[in-house]
Amino acid sequence: MEKQSDIKAIVFDIGGVLIRTEDRSYRNNLEDRLGLDRGESEILVFNGEMGRKAQHGQITSAELYSWIQAHLGLDDAGIARFKHEFWAGDQLDTELVEFIQSLKKKYTVCVISNFMDALPQMLKTEFPAADAFHFTVVSAHVGIMKPDPRIFEHTLKLLNLRPEETIFIDDFQHNIDGCRAVGMHGIHFKPEENLKQNLKDYGVTL
Repeated sequence: MEKQSDIKAIVFDIGGVLIRTEDRSYRNNLEDRLGLDRGESEILVFNGEMGRKAQHGQITSAELYSWIQAHLGLDDAGIARFKHEFWAGDQLDTELVEFIQSLKKKYTVCVISNFMDALPQMLKTEFPAADAFHFTVVSAHVGIMKPDPRIFEHTLKLLNLRPEETIFIDDFQHNIDGCRAVGMHGIHFKPEENLKQNLKDYGVTL
């Protein structure tokens, strides 16, 4: 790959990159206890109609969890337990956070995430990483989800940079395809691969 010397911003996804489900046994136990099919908890929170409405900002995260509570017939303690068990197996990659903080000294670093409106608070409390970034673009706040090119164009306007001056890192190939469609560079994140070397290949100084 020809090295790029004009990179000025590095943009990260959150789920699957910075925060990853390392132990799914908590969700398995949650689903077994509630009589749900395997993977159904993720459908309720993320991939179903209401989860996608929350990620588009059409409903709040509080409204999403209220709907889940009613849908599953849970009391207040039950929905609190649901939320705890759903997220209990997710871990923040603290080594990656430290690396991003080092990048922040030379580059603008920010986030594009398909997530409900609760993400900024989660990055301050449950998964403390907010200070690693200059700013965060959340789909619920802008009403656009990756891989829609408009969310990348919106971020480029905030950065005030040309697409070729930016790199986007995401664990889903279709989101990488989306960023490349507007001219950004893209790295398909895989935990087993060397992200630092991938960035070096674009001329990023570490």
